[in-house]
Amino acid sequence: MLAAERWRTATAVLVVAIAAVAWWNAGYFAHELIQQVAILAIFAMSLDLLVGFTGMVSLGHAAFFGLGAYATAALQVMFGWTVLEAMAGAVAVGAIGALLVGCFAVRLSGVFFIMVTLAVGEALHAYLFKDRSFGGDDGMGGIERLDLSGIGISLDNPAAFSVFVIGIAVVVYVFLETIVRSPFGRLLQAIHSNPARVRALGCPVPRYKLAVFTLAGAVAALAGSLSAPHTAFISPELLTWTTSGEVLIVVIVGGMGSLIGPVVGAAVVVLATHYISGFTDYWMMFMGLFFIAVVVFAGNGLYGTIEAVRILLSRSTRAPR
Repeated sequence: MLAAERWRTATAVLVVAIAAVAWWNAGYFAHELIQQVAILAIFAMSLDLLVGFTGMVSLGHAAFFGLGAYATAALQVMFGWTVLEAMAGAVAVGAIGALLVGCFAVRLSGVFFIMVTLAVGEALHAYLFKDRSFGGDDGMGGIERLDLSGIGISLDNPAAFSVFVIGIAVVVYVFLETIVRSPFGRLLQAIHSNPARVRALGCPVPRYKLAVFTLAGAVAALAGSLSAPHTAFISPELLTWTTSGEVLIVVIVGGMGSLIGPVVGAAVVVLATHYISGFTDYWMMFMGLFFIAVVVFAGNGLYGTIEAVRILLSRSTRAPR
């Protein structure tokens, strides 16, 4: 276990180094891609807490991503809050929303949990699609970025905003990595492996599931609160089940239960989508074939496959000769 954690840390450092090199050599549009990867990575890490570490597969996780985006926009545009206040408020809204949904959802499992989260996400999407006070199906604009002019930084500069979102992604990773290495995180993994045994040992399983569901909702809302100023526009499409499905694919492609795997998955999916769509109009077909190939030949995702190779090589080097 310690070797696996050290390997994850080394991989995370390598990913940050690659991001730094990419940022240094990036042009205007490349910074846009970097921002997309960092925001999607935060979103995917939040879902990995549920799927990879606790075994709670959600098809409504985009609801909290969308709540974060809408709360950021509404608190700025409608209530005049500063950007920092709006972002903090958005995280709180996401956490409260996840807490309310989780109070009844976490007592379910399997397909029942999936369907409840899906229903909640679709219900919220339908409400925002019709409610004109939030722009309805036209969405909302006029969203500003955090003002750091006091320290001589303008986040309207793509390079500066890239550094900003990369920095937040790193902080989120370190925070969540600390959580999953803690006794709380070990218990979540035990619940994933055998919830009945953990319950028999006297652990209040629903309470721990509710805690991680709330935490995952808050982190997803943070990703949404970054997405809103990134595009300066939000729409109900942020909350659709397809958005939840796409981020679930990112987690599966990268490797569940690793945190760094979803980060790798976010980079691979964003960059592959960009480059393949530049070559052909049938890019979605090729992306689908890629996802099928990952599931068939790398069942544990890209990072999981690399980790399996590392373990195999480590055992071979320790084998007696």
